[in-house]
Amino acid sequence: MLSKKPKAHVIIGYLCIPLLLYIFAVFVPLVTSLFYSFFEWKGGPNKTFIGIENYITLLKDTTFWQAFGHNIYLVILCIIGQVGIAFIFVMIISTRFVKLKGIHRTFGFFPSTISAVAVGFIWTMIYDNRRGILNWFLEAIGQEDKTQVWLNNPDLVMTLVAIPLIWQFIGYYMVILLSATSTIDKEILESAELDGASAFQRAIYVVMPMIKSTIVVCIVLCVSGNMKAFDNIYVMTAGGPGTSSMVMAMYGYSVSFQQQNMGYGSAISVGIFVLGLLVIGLMQLLQSVATREKE
Repeated sequence: MLSKKPKAHVIIGYLCIPLLLYIFAVFVPLVTSLFYSFFEWKGGPNKTFIGIENYITLLKDTTFWQAFGHNIYLVILCIIGQVGIAFIFVMIISTRFVKLKGIHRTFGFFPSTISAVAVGFIWTMIYDNRRGILNWFLEAIGQEDKTQVWLNNPDLVMTLVAIPLIWQFIGYYMVILLSATSTIDKEILESAELDGASAFQRAIYVVMPMIKSTIVVCIVLCVSGNMKAFDNIYVMTAGGPGTSSMVMAMYGYSVSFQQQNMGYGSAISVGIFVLGLLVIGLMQLLQSVATREKE
């Protein structure tokens, strides 16, 4: 017995549910932030319309632009660390010498399922100057002079808070890249190996061009994720020492809820959204220009 095709209104009904949820979760807060950004608002029913004064203040706000620089630094480290190391792991796991590939995928992906707050607490304990594993290890190998209060070092703190992010999401990008490399015909790799190509040459000149679109998707996800980094940094440093690890999302939170300046905090949120789009757009533009030059 042939099954009946679903009617058009049924299909539209099913599609509307996730679309409405997406609009409610993404566009409503964005439009609300845009609306409140034109007001001086400390919370409560009283608001004073001030036009674009919040945005003028934002353009002159050195702390916000410092936080933007920290986000860019975080993005660069995480692209190299998350996507780059994930690609290396993928090439290692894909070799015929590695057994139990499913277990490697499972344990590699596991850290990305842990709450960012929990990851922040774990790495705070690792960096702890009294009971942390890092200082204990340095003492164990006779490098007591290298021990320090790690998260109080303004020169190292952004790198130190980036390491947990890298560790947490290597497995996430590894699974995505593994799914892409699994579509490559094994005969292509075997032919390259017979022609004398080393493992490095096969990775760079054979595998990478064939999964280029997937790598671009991973980089876009990495950029968008780290432009709004907040959870683990808040747990580890709360933006300190001073503003040495302040990122844009944390600055917006601080202004909105700690300083009770909801109007300016909304302007910061809109600024984060616009800068995130600009960074992703610039990256896509550079990628398209590089592709045209190769052609």
